[in-house]
Amino acid sequence: MKKMKAAVVGYGGMGGWHVEHLLKSDVAELAGVYDIKPERNELAESRGIHAYASYEELLADKSVELITVAIPNDDHESVVVAALNAGKNVICEKPVALSMESLNRMIAAAEKNGVHFSTHQNRRWDVDFLAMKQIHDSGEIGKVINIESRVHGSRGIPSDWRGEKEHGGGMLYDWGIHLIDQVLMIFGWDVKSVYCVCDHITNKEVDDGFRLELVFGNGQRALIELGTYNFIAMPRFYMRAEKGTALITDWREEAQVVKCKHWHENDVLPVKTAAGLTKTMAPRDEVTTDTYRVAKPKSDVHDYYRHFIAAIRGEREQDVTYDQMRTDLAIILAAFKSAETGLPVEL
Repeated sequence: MKKMKAAVVGYGGMGGWHVEHLLKSDVAELAGVYDIKPERNELAESRGIHAYASYEELLADKSVELITVAIPNDDHESVVVAALNAGKNVICEKPVALSMESLNRMIAAAEKNGVHFSTHQNRRWDVDFLAMKQIHDSGEIGKVINIESRVHGSRGIPSDWRGEKEHGGGMLYDWGIHLIDQVLMIFGWDVKSVYCVCDHITNKEVDDGFRLELVFGNGQRALIELGTYNFIAMPRFYMRAEKGTALITDWREEAQVVKCKHWHENDVLPVKTAAGLTKTMAPRDEVTTDTYRVAKPKSDVHDYYRHFIAAIRGEREQDVTYDQMRTDLAIILAAFKSAETGLPVEL
């Protein structure tokens, strides 16, 4: 099938990432880029990539069917709506919007013009997340009680627009939208309440970390934590279930699972720990548990583009739905409100 012509608006970090993938794509062909900064257009031209002289010129190019927008968060709406009104299908970097009203205006423009619109939730293809989803969905350790998802670094918040409130900076918008989306892909989209505490260690204007608790309609709970001032990182994922526990220490590692085969509490002997005896914390052995690893699932992040283009052609539903986009953003907005008030926020 003929490749779909695509262009990228914004030739910075993520814009460059999209360009790199589109140049190797089996479903799309890069028509060119446009950036508001002339030096970035010049850089693209120096690499043999066509740069449009203006955004208007890009929109007027009838061969372009798909535009990917990778610019600062506060500029998304005007650029996205202009593309949708020009009859282009649009992928917008996350967070797609900074308010629900803004998101709804973009969705309305897509529906009015009969085109497709999506946000780039590329971390649905992270193998650590996929491993935890596989364990959850398989039921091999029973019904999951709670999950903890963490990403820790030690370099503070980036020193670009991501550190400025007016541009939609901060870690809730940057990483939070991904980590929330992953947990919802595992547990479902019925979130009842949100409680959040934000860090301001290296940046007083926007959050440089957060601790977010979600309660779901079926009683499951999730703890999502992002830290940029952690010199020792905690495990990437930790999952408790009725029949066992799963752990991923680092995104490069396989999942570890301990499954409870037998309860056998009557046979437990007290053990010495530190300055006392305990029966409660006596360790398990291979008689009552199975310990094993789960291989990393296979994943190709370019499936995002393959699936979106297939949706444009009417061959499947798009991966990131409008309802999912709204729910992700609603949780972010509720998290900010919770952090401000110090109270849980019901959805």
